[in-house]
Amino acid sequence: MVDKQNYVHRIFSSISKRYDFLNSLLSLTFDKSWRKFAVSVSGLKPGYRVLDVCTGTGELALAYAKALFYKTCVIGTDFCHEMLTIFKHKLEVKQIENVLIPVEADTLFLPFKDNSFDIVSAAFGIRNVADVQRGIREMTRVVAPGGRVVILEFTQPTNLIFRGVYYLYFTKILPLIGNVISQNQNDAYGYLPNSVMTFPDKNQLKEIMEECGLRDVKVYLKIFGIVAIHVGRKVNLSNHLSFRF
Repeated sequence: MVDKQNYVHRIFSSISKRYDFLNSLLSLTFDKSWRKFAVSVSGLKPGYRVLDVCTGTGELALAYAKALFYKTCVIGTDFCHEMLTIFKHKLEVKQIENVLIPVEADTLFLPFKDNSFDIVSAAFGIRNVADVQRGIREMTRVVAPGGRVVILEFTQPTNLIFRGVYYLYFTKILPLIGNVISQNQNDAYGYLPNSVMTFPDKNQLKEIMEECGLRDVKVYLKIFGIVAIHVGRKVNLSNHLSFRF
C-alpha cells in the first residue's frame, strides 16, 4: 500500500501542470460536463458543507462553489502538494480564495471529525488511493447522516464495440500523446489508463460503497459507460454536524 501511495504521489507531482489537459484527453473533453452532472445529482442545497477529496487541481470543488454562487465554503483535500499549488493559483486568478479552501491531506486519514459534511465527493481520484475501500470508508465517516458520498470515476465501457475502440485509445494512443507532450519520465500516461482498467467496475464499486455503510446507491453512466457517477446516502443517525481543521 505504501509503495502504491509513493508511486502515485510521484506520478501526480510530475504531471501536475498538465493534469487538467490529461483529464480532457482521458474523457474525450467531456470531463467538465460530467462534473456539472455530478454536482446536479449530489443533492446540493444552499448552505451545505462540501468536501472534495482527491481534489487535485480543484475542478470539482470549483464546480460545487459555482453552483453555490460562491456563498458557501467548499474544502478540497489532496496529498499532492504540487496539485494543490495549481488549485491555489486558480483561486488567486479568480479571486475566490475566501470560499474554497485547499487542504493537504491523505484521503485515508482525513483530518475532520465524524459527520462533518453534507456532501463528500471525489472525481477521477479514488482509483488512485492506495486502499479504495478504506478511502471510501473515510469519506463515509466524515459525511453527516442523510448526506451523500459522490464518486465520479472512469469505468469499463458497457458497449463491447466501443470498449474495444476506447481501450485501443487508452492503451496505445493516449500514452504516446501524453508522454510526447509532457516529456514525462515516470510513464504517467501509461499508469493512468492502466489504473482505470484495473479499477473495480460500476457494480463492484457500488458493492464497496454499500459495504462502507452507504445506502440507496445510484449509478449514472455517461458516454457508453466510460464514466460512472455513484451517489450513496449515509443512513446512521447522529444528533448534529461537527467540524474542525
